[in-house]
Amino acid sequence: MLLPLGYSPGGAPVVVALASLADLRERSVSVAALVPTALFLLLASISSLPVPIGAWALGSYLQTRRRYTRALEDRAATLEREREQLDQIAAQRERTSIARELHDIVAHSVTVTLIGVRGARDILPTEPRVAAETLERVEVNAEQSLAELRRILGLLRTPDNGAQWRPQPSLGRLDELVSEYRTTGMPVRLEITGTARPLAGGLELSAYRIVEEALTNVLKHTDPTRVAVTLHYGRTHLRVTVEDDGGGGAEGGGGQGILGMRERAAVTGGSLDARRTADGFVVTARLPVAEIGEVEDEA
Repeated sequence: MLLPLGYSPGGAPVVVALASLADLRERSVSVAALVPTALFLLLASISSLPVPIGAWALGSYLQTRRRYTRALEDRAATLEREREQLDQIAAQRERTSIARELHDIVAHSVTVTLIGVRGARDILPTEPRVAAETLERVEVNAEQSLAELRRILGLLRTPDNGAQWRPQPSLGRLDELVSEYRTTGMPVRLEITGTARPLAGGLELSAYRIVEEALTNVLKHTDPTRVAVTLHYGRTHLRVTVEDDGGGGAEGGGGQGILGMRERAAVTGGSLDARRTADGFVVTARLPVAEIGEVEDEA
């Protein structure tokens, strides 16, 4: 357009426009513009063929790079959404499993309550003192059952009629659990501090499952020389600690095992911390329990 007016602008503006076109428009459009532009510059003795071709190639590269970067960002966003969905599915499965287990505990407690009330009614005319003691035990059992039932109401989902119901372990079976892992060659020991006492069934179940999952993580991800399982019965909390010196290879905070343990702790109103140490990994759960008279260190 400038040539008929007597101007000779040179090849620079044309080359820049060609590079911009290759960067911003579709490949077919920029190629269609490249051929006549390159011939014009050559015939007009403005530049040789490598100059417009190089400009087009630079613009085409910038477009390809930008599209590649955008594809990587989209892929990363998709993977993040998929990871969040998998975490939600894992949490849902864990909550459903917890709900089934708590359902069994409450069903057992209600049965015990019913039997106790019937027994107290039968002996009330002849042995009122024994009947009163029986009703006191029933009252304690009923209070624990109500606490478990409140947790179930927040967890229970659509029943799975085909699901298998697992047996309900308690902290009294931790010795057996530790022994099972010891037979695999894991150098694990169990230590109990504080005043051990019976706890609500759901809380004992959660503590047992946390220890079980933490030991499974150690077995799967590390090769330790020392694994310590510690239960500390405090005045208001049960502290569960599983620590190893396996070099920090255990599952990190984003894994489904850690997620499941956090769900277990949350269902009791407690919390769980899982982190790497200088030479290994430590899982610490703090689960609230009913207060007792003596004051113990909760640090």
